Amino acid sequence: MGLDPALRDAAMRWIADDPDPATRADLQKLLVDAMTGGGSTALADALSGPLRFGTAGLRGPVRAGPSGMNVAVVRRATAGLAAWLVARGARGRTVVVGRDARHGSEAFAREAAGVLAAAGFAVHVLPGATPTPLLAFAVQRRGAAAGVQITASHNPPQDNGYKVYLGEGVSDAPGAQLTSPADAEIEAAIGAAAAAVAIPADGPTTVDDPTEEYLDRVAGLGTATTGLRIAFTPMHGVGGAMVVHALARSGFTDVHVVGAQAAPDPDFPTVEFPNPEEPGATDLLLALAAEEKVDLAIALDPDADRCALGVPTPAGWRMLTGDETGVLLGDHLLRRRTGLVATTVVSSSMLAKVAAAHGAPSAETLTGFKWIVRAGPGLVYGYEEALGYCVDPEAVRDKDGIAAAVLAADLAAGLKIAGLTVLDRLDELSRAHGVHRTVGISLRMAPEQRDAVIARLAGAPPEGWSADRPAPDVLRLRNEGARVVVRPSGTEPKLKAYLEIVEPPTDDVDAARARADGRMAALREEFTALIG
Repeated sequence: MGLDPALRDAAMRWIADDPDPATRADLQKLLVDAMTGGGSTALADALSGPLRFGTAGLRGPVRAGPSGMNVAVVRRATAGLAAWLVARGARGRTVVVGRDARHGSEAFAREAAGVLAAAGFAVHVLPGATPTPLLAFAVQRRGAAAGVQITASHNPPQDNGYKVYLGEGVSDAPGAQLTSPADAEIEAAIGAAAAAVAIPADGPTTVDDPTEEYLDRVAGLGTATTGLRIAFTPMHGVGGAMVVHALARSGFTDVHVVGAQAAPDPDFPTVEFPNPEEPGATDLLLALAAEEKVDLAIALDPDADRCALGVPTPAGWRMLTGDETGVLLGDHLLRRRTGLVATTVVSSSMLAKVAAAHGAPSAETLTGFKWIVRAGPGLVYGYEEALGYCVDPEAVRDKDGIAAAVLAADLAAGLKIAGLTVLDRLDELSRAHGVHRTVGISLRMAPEQRDAVIARLAGAPPEGWSADRPAPDVLRLRNEGARVVVRPSGTEPKLKAYLEIVEPPTDDVDAARARADGRMAALREEFTALIG
């Protein structure tokens, strides 16, 4: 069978409209291969887009065509964002642009900045490869209308992305990620944008470095310095130098960095998947922690907005779960000040109990920091189980791994002064509020399959379980001492289930943990079978 004429014509139109000679050549090669009998699958994949613009912006593989991240896609996305901002009276205002160190990030940031400047905005470009939290900080600090960060966070090496924050005057939460309907409106504006080759991208920009202001702010989170020894890895990302500086400015100077992962490297050569949650990703960190006999191990993801902690145990080093860290940091902040704390429907229910013990209000939101930071007035802290912690929402209205690292060091240092450890504090909280075990299950399945599973469980929950819907695509099942939340993944064809087991407060925490582990094993087996 010959090449589909519609596919051929689409390829030729995209090639004609692509301003980047490299990706033009890539698509031309795919087209020639398809026309000469080499197969059209790769060409069809490249043209299967466009990438959808959602509340996380754009994310996809770096490659030619509308389904990839490339100069043409970035130009059109930025033109759509600019048109949306102009329609809201923001022309002439500041927009901040930053980037990480992934493949294509430098070129994509340059394109985004040039398009915004040509459209009449005062564009402030962050210097070099910088962490995502610095961009979120700059949007608030500069009173910007918006911010664009070129990053794919902890995605595989072949991916990149385009993340949008909205600012004062165009958002109900300045400096936060956008929410609906802004995402759909911007996507429509992108669809109406001119061909990339016709979009001006040569406007003047200004380099703006808010690093010192940010570090001064973060340093205020550290108050209890001592001889704390820390092992740290930025996991080949852009947070390495800034975390070391932030810790030093807070008084923590005994920091040992994993040398093989210290410098930014877009290929992430020492890990299979650059995410501290993944098995094996923190092996080098924990080996260094054991070798140097440190008190605390800290890992960031590549764009430094997530933070993971490792602690020594009698059986060796282990990483804390996101829920364990989330509750520990929330409790630590509430010992300093009161205010609203928030977490999500899929995270541990323990934070609400900790907040009540401190006389503080708490809230539960849908997943994602776009919702956490909108939990209500007076928010002082928010977290989600996927290693995301917003520890200073007045400065960064998003997850911030650098600030979380400083706060975690402060927690560990204060405990060390008192002759205690992080695990001692976790035991204390478990004795007071009960043992809370949480586990996630992720199963790959097509969207129609996962929708059918959720509908089936909602219509006929297991015997003894009650069901409710926090959102149309989220199902929560509960019985005494157990909870299961089922939802589709927002970025992959997967169904996710979040399991929680709660054992009542007791002085014998070890026995309670053993009971919780047994119950969790049975619950996991039951729901894995139910989900299919």
